[in-house]
Amino acid sequence: MLHADRLAAFVALGQRLSALVSDDHSEELTELAARARNQNPWFDRPNVLAALRGIAHLLAEPTLSTWAARYPAEPTTPRLIGVVMAGNIPLVGFHDALCVLLAGHVLLAKLSKDDTLLMRWVLNELTRLEPRFADRIQLVERLNAADAFIATGSDNTARYFEYYFGKKPHIIRRNRTSLAVLTGRESDHDLGLLGEDIFRYYGLGCRNVSKLYAPVGYDFTPLLDALQPWHHVLEHNRYQNNYDYNKSILLVNRVPHLDSGFLLLTESAQLVSPISVLHYATYTSEVDLLDQLTDVAAQTQCLVSASGLYPGSFPFGRAQQPAVSDYADGVDTMNFLAQLL
Repeated sequence: MLHADRLAAFVALGQRLSALVSDDHSEELTELAARARNQNPWFDRPNVLAALRGIAHLLAEPTLSTWAARYPAEPTTPRLIGVVMAGNIPLVGFHDALCVLLAGHVLLAKLSKDDTLLMRWVLNELTRLEPRFADRIQLVERLNAADAFIATGSDNTARYFEYYFGKKPHIIRRNRTSLAVLTGRESDHDLGLLGEDIFRYYGLGCRNVSKLYAPVGYDFTPLLDALQPWHHVLEHNRYQNNYDYNKSILLVNRVPHLDSGFLLLTESAQLVSPISVLHYATYTSEVDLLDQLTDVAAQTQCLVSASGLYPGSFPFGRAQQPAVSDYADGVDTMNFLAQLL
């Protein structure tokens, strides 16, 4: 199977997903989303749809072809690539599968127990569209046969991955989170868009904003008002349980905080915030802000600001809509695969 065949199959998959999510009343989509939620209660219908739309966006022509043309069409030698996939948000491991297969290698995928149904469904759809992928996709429990590894997990699991995979070529990803810069000049519309970055997937993804950087004296009231359309997150019992628990902890410990009724905002040096909590830090100047962001760059997945005006940032509302070239942890997966001998 040549590069053009593989590329055409992924484009066809993108078209298939686009058609699926375009019909909100589709029985197939309703059943798929229901089965996904039965496996993982966090994977409710809106978030499953968001994930499927995101993949369709990645696979759109001509963007996919332009991106793929930057790399060798065929590998020097096809290799077995072991991929340990995360399961914190729906289909989070898809980009790694795309890279491995489009680069001409064989995918050995160890699926997360939290996201087997959707990943199996998407890979089955790809194989249905291009049956020759059946020989290049293996879902496995052990990765002993792999020639190289891509593994995504926590800081703790990363140490485990280093121990077992460290002697072969590898990409090992650790905990990361995303941040937002506020200046006080944002419109209500801007602040409303930030809700997508905070609440999509209930804040479980590494591209979810978990901490804000605001100027000293910033008034958070307009922000909390602009986020009110997201109050429906409380309808999810797990989110509400987290909200109730974290609120009680803040109250018992007398930690100063703001409470929107579904989101708790508190000043903290920590980057990663619990579900239903958003941390913030203040800065006194542009230099101070840059220093703070530089200090945490190694733990930052992406940065957002109004209209993407802050250098290197995504616009508000776009953190969960990465381009196909926006690699996790900033490591070029395709380049890694191209260099395997």
